[in-house]
Amino acid sequence: MLIALALVAVSIVAIGSVMSTNVRGVRTMEQHVTMIQAVRSVMASEVSSRAKIGFGTWSGRTSDHQWRIDISPMGREGEASNRDVDWVPALVRVQVRSPSGAVKDLRTVRLVHGSQQ
Repeated sequence: MLIALALVAVSIVAIGSVMSTNVRGVRTMEQHVTMIQAVRSVMASEVSSRAKIGFGTWSGRTSDHQWRIDISPMGREGEASNRDVDWVPALVRVQVRSPSGAVKDLRTVRLVHGSQQ
């Protein structure tokens, strides 16, 4: 009887450990999804269409998430300004920080009208 009770206790501890790991994994996944949604929201609402986008840095707050957008020309300094070009590739970096301190960083490329440099 004592051996059976010990086996049941070991089984319960193992099941509890697996459940704890699953709960942590689910919590981490929920935080990741929330951060991705915040990044997508900032990209959709704060990064203008390519006809209106310009170089610079902007920051703000959206539903408890702090965000920062940096838009800078890609390539070497002054490379595009020496040529007569209509569109210049720009690096768009969106960084979102959650209330817990987690940070998501998204980098993409957008075309910026050459007259907005």
